[in-house]
Amino acid sequence: MNGRVNERLIGATRRLAAKADELRFSLPVTHVYNPLTYAWKPHESYLRRFAVAPKRVVFLGMNPGPFGMVQTGVPFGEIAAVRDWLRIQEKVGKPPLEHPRRPVTGFACLRSEVSGQRLWGLFADRFKSPDRFFEAHIVMNYCPLAFIETTGRNRTPDKLAPGERAAVNEICDENLRSILENLQPEWVVGIGDFAAKRAEEVFAGKKLKIGRILHPSPASPAANRNWAQTATAQMRELGIWD
Repeated sequence: MNGRVNERLIGATRRLAAKADELRFSLPVTHVYNPLTYAWKPHESYLRRFAVAPKRVVFLGMNPGPFGMVQTGVPFGEIAAVRDWLRIQEKVGKPPLEHPRRPVTGFACLRSEVSGQRLWGLFADRFKSPDRFFEAHIVMNYCPLAFIETTGRNRTPDKLAPGERAAVNEICDENLRSILENLQPEWVVGIGDFAAKRAEEVFAGKKLKIGRILHPSPASPAANRNWAQTATAQMRELGIWD
């Protein structure tokens, strides 16, 4: 890959992690995981290896999944994809307060995040090597935090209380501007509606091109009907992929 590692992006990510740790949340959220702190080593490896400017496309996810980035520190970080395809495997610590039903075991996690398996699987099938994919693309997340309810259920950022959601959006919007300033993409492609809408709001009136693809979550019936084929067709309709 040509280009350079963007130290400013790494610095901005560290600042985001610190600001995220200062936020407080109310019931039903009882536990908040910040993989940018306890899983910083693999995340930093991801940025240093792959966050090389410029990019044509930034794929933007919503926030860490319990068996993906929560475990590996990498966006949509399904264990096998991160370890075997991206070739990242670093030590992962523990969040300060761990939910008994959502333990963080890092790369020893035995569960697979289907969303990440589908997303990175599509990229592996299409581009074959990480270098070919990351030459023009990268996957980032809008929000760095995972929110866990009393029962262990995952709570997405759009379901937070209005004041809490506004506080999250403030720091994440700022970081999103930093991501795009440093990576200089032509396109931001939201993985799902939430991420696309945040990008549309943050960059309203700008020349940046914004698109979206179907989120690969198995909670979506549409995603369970050949998600890779659907996402590929959407990328072609946007004119990004041939």
